[in-house]
Amino acid sequence: MQLVCPAGNLPALKAAVEAGANAVYAGFRDQTNARAFPGLNFNDDELKAGIAFAHARGAKVYLALNTYPDSVHLPQWHAAVDRAAEFGCDAIIVAEMAVLDYAARTYPTLPRHLSVQGSATTEPALRYAYERFGIARAVLPRVLSIQQVERLCERAPIPLEVFAFGSLCIMVEGRCQLSSYVTGASPNRHGVCSPAKFVRWDEHDDGRRSVRLNDVLIDKFEPAEPAGYPTVCKGRFDVGGEIFHALEEPTSLNTIELIPRLAQAGVAALKIEGRQRGIAYVGAVTKTWRAALDRYRDHPDGWAPDAEGQRTLSAQSEGHQTTLGPYHRAWH
Repeated sequence: MQLVCPAGNLPALKAAVEAGANAVYAGFRDQTNARAFPGLNFNDDELKAGIAFAHARGAKVYLALNTYPDSVHLPQWHAAVDRAAEFGCDAIIVAEMAVLDYAARTYPTLPRHLSVQGSATTEPALRYAYERFGIARAVLPRVLSIQQVERLCERAPIPLEVFAFGSLCIMVEGRCQLSSYVTGASPNRHGVCSPAKFVRWDEHDDGRRSVRLNDVLIDKFEPAEPAGYPTVCKGRFDVGGEIFHALEEPTSLNTIELIPRLAQAGVAALKIEGRQRGIAYVGAVTKTWRAALDRYRDHPDGWAPDAEGQRTLSAQSEGHQTTLGPYHRAWH
């Protein structure tokens, strides 16, 4: 299985490639990608340098163009496809059908991957994107059970990529409205959940911290309590007189124990989430997954996760805890 790792900037790209990524995914420094945080992503020269670095070491670079333009701004996404083709990207990761259509007509030899933001969870949806836009791969949303992934691998007309580690999104990816409800900025249209300009952290005299999103209280933390990036879905809310994580706990997906089952199902690629995370995260997580995949390749019988590797992943996890998420739910 191919290991696909995040590259939020050029140093992170280099760290991922040097740690053993088969491919990295990156975005331009604008709202054409779904991690449009200030200080992240690539300008043209940086992306060219990153592609040259990766290709010299046998790795691929995929460009994320995975947000939804409106009709007025569609030419900006078309121009991004043009640059991806010109610079030599190995594939583009696209959610919006108009962008897929433009790429298929204009650059038929440029591989097109259907983004997780495309929310394709059924065989007919995958077949439509394949027959209409000639996609070469699809990234499955993080809401499917392992049994559903296995069935799709049997029936899909194209190879499938699944999220293996990182922030867990339980929303219908490509359709989330929570951030736009609070801030007016949609993650699907503007490229970021909880834009930084709307986030405010308050330090209190007793050491506690509270965080607000556009003046809406999202969470409060005790002095030693880990705090992740504040999104509405991972906030704590007063529901029926009880305060708890009503939608989703701040925890990271970790499917490393499922490597044998995902491989046997025919999954083509494992994706590490985290373009907004630092070089230390990218390097440590990529190295750990590379070692685990290599061990499984060399000795599949009796393979089991490495305890030290699991500790490394837990230390890099959101809230310092991990979950199998929907992969292991009893109903599917």
